[in-house]
Amino acid sequence: MTAFIFKTIKQAKKLIISVIGFTVLLIGLAMVVLPGPAFIVIPIGLGILATEFIWAKKLLDRVKSSASNVKEWVSKQ
Repeated sequence: MTAFIFKTIKQAKKLIISVIGFTVLLIGLAMVVLPGPAFIVIPIGLGILATEFIWAKKLLDRVKSSASNVKEWVSKQ
């Protein structure tokens, strides 16, 4: 019985994090065409999702790498 409760709590936590992460990510994607700081909100959404999903962690790492490359390019200008 206790194992079932812990499994259910873990599933509920993953579901809540997924809903919040995807909501923030979708808001960020909407901000690409709407006014707002999409370049800030999208990585936040990915960061939330990265706590539970490996694909989001990998994508967040790619975004960080791209941001670092852009930062270096801008500093050279």
